[in-house]
Amino acid sequence: MNGLGLHKKLEENAGLLIFGILFVSAIGGLVQILPSLFQESLSAPMATTRVYDAVELTGRDIYIREGCHVCHSQQVRPLVAEVERYGPYSRAGEFVYDRPFLWGSKRTGPDLHRIGGKYSNRWHEVHLLDPRSVVPESIMPAYPWLAERAATAAGDIQQKMRVLRRLGHPYTDADITGAPARLEGLRELDALVAYLQMLGTGLDPAVTDEHEGH
Repeated sequence: MNGLGLHKKLEENAGLLIFGILFVSAIGGLVQILPSLFQESLSAPMATTRVYDAVELTGRDIYIREGCHVCHSQQVRPLVAEVERYGPYSRAGEFVYDRPFLWGSKRTGPDLHRIGGKYSNRWHEVHLLDPRSVVPESIMPAYPWLAERAATAAGDIQQKMRVLRRLGHPYTDADITGAPARLEGLRELDALVAYLQMLGTGLDPAVTDEHEGH
């Protein structure tokens, strides 16, 4: 009767019911969140993970500017269907230098986290300029202006790298000083392709067999 009485009291008192829901939810949240705050593997880069160089970093900014992350996710889930289609599932340590991360949740197009090295630079260039010439059923828009704009127009690369260094990205003075020269003569198209070719390539080869069930 005591249990039934308490249950009835909760149902009749909206304020008490809301408090009870929030209290239980808070406990559940803490159980999930607190351990992750002290799990080093979630915040430490993998041994093979590196920062984006000047060209790749510029390409990433262009990727975000053009809204590519709206239709493409960058997180292969640890599910059989996912790894069969895209490759080894994503690890937390691969995203340490992603600010902001681009995991996404909507896939109008395929996940791109393992796209690096899958196609040639030329394939990516043609695909970005005229998607249906290589994928007839594609609904992706074309981005012809990327071939017309200089990569240096995408923003102050040195300032970006200085800010990221303050946040813990291991850029050296030489990296920052030489950044403009790395972009000289390149188009935004070249920078974006460089970024795409780097995606998913920072996974330690020693753990890639996991997705094959060995």
